[in-house]
Amino acid sequence: MSGEKPQTDGRKVVAENRKARHDYTVLDSIEAGIELHGTEVKSLREGQASLAGSYAMIENGQAVLIDCHIAPYKCGNVHNHEPKRPRRLLLHRREIDRLYGHVQVSGQTLVPLRIHFRHGRAKVEIGICRGKQFDDRRETLKRREADRDAQRAMAARRG
Repeated sequence: MSGEKPQTDGRKVVAENRKARHDYTVLDSIEAGIELHGTEVKSLREGQASLAGSYAMIENGQAVLIDCHIAPYKCGNVHNHEPKRPRRLLLHRREIDRLYGHVQVSGQTLVPLRIHFRHGRAKVEIGICRGKQFDDRRETLKRREADRDAQRAMAARRG
């Protein structure tokens, strides 16, 4: 299917924000439900979602996902949804308060990392992130390359 990766714990990943892990240091993450309209669920099941450029924020005491693109359902009708509408995140009050406390700290933001289905329900993983400087990104790439080289050397020794 299009972009779906089945996993062992009842999850089916629909969309992943790989660039977020490159641009931000993920300090913590939390899983939240998403308030969706009917055709949005069908579109998500087809893997028609993108998290590029999206973010979450706390406004009026509620967590909201902004700029997440869920394509209109191709077999929909006039009641199809708007692709980039703000979507409410379903969290407990104490979770919202905790996220709000993190957002108040300068330099921290809420970034959606992945959308997946867990036991038939659409969920979004929100990361509490701090932006990386250019040097930090370069260091991450160097570390990743060194790990790859070490893995190759170990594999060559075994085989």
